[in-house]
Amino acid sequence: MATILVVDDELGIRALLSEILSDEGHTIELAENAAQARACRDRLRPDLVLLDIWMPDVDGITLLKEWGGAGLLTMPVIMMSGHGTIDTAVEATKFGAIAFLEKPIPLQKLLRAVEQALVKTTPRPAPVVGLPSYARSESPLHAAPSLSAVPQAALTPAGLASEQSFELDRPLREARDAFEKSYFEFHLAKENGSMTRVAEKTGLERTHLYRKLKQLGVDLSRNKRGNGI
Repeated sequence: MATILVVDDELGIRALLSEILSDEGHTIELAENAAQARACRDRLRPDLVLLDIWMPDVDGITLLKEWGGAGLLTMPVIMMSGHGTIDTAVEATKFGAIAFLEKPIPLQKLLRAVEQALVKTTPRPAPVVGLPSYARSESPLHAAPSLSAVPQAALTPAGLASEQSFELDRPLREARDAFEKSYFEFHLAKENGSMTRVAEKTGLERTHLYRKLKQLGVDLSRNKRGNGI
């Protein structure tokens, strides 16, 4: 889970990005202008900033230059614009932006850019002292045990069984809803609450998947990364 600051003067854009990225388990902070963005950056030290270029008071490029000049560009910044050009994108990256997204931003492109930005800034974990030698060595002579040797119960996510029984002596609609709810709860737990990965796994379009989960009464809050995911 990451803390992401979204800076955009359009309320609709802020709300949409907040909903999408919150569904991915991130903590989202919003700012509608450069003054709010400065305050949020100083207070929160976000892991990533999504910064609109065209804003009424101070534009995003100017704010990016300001942070860079003051040594405050300690987090990756992704620039956004609905009126961007190649020159604008080049200027943004020259002053420290890690990526440039043109509005309207395709969902997969947004999530890919965010994931890549966070991966590039995530430090590699230090080796854990006390692990068996096979867990630390890359030699084929010390390979980790095969997953097939691990009891199946240990691989079941969040305590959900991959096989469940259902009461069949009920109306078809109720039986189908019960099955679908269990099915989606299983995959949400297995994919750590990522709506994007569940959509890919189940073959549903993400927006349709979200509506389906709401309809079935699936509790999405317990699958957020902040709750043990």
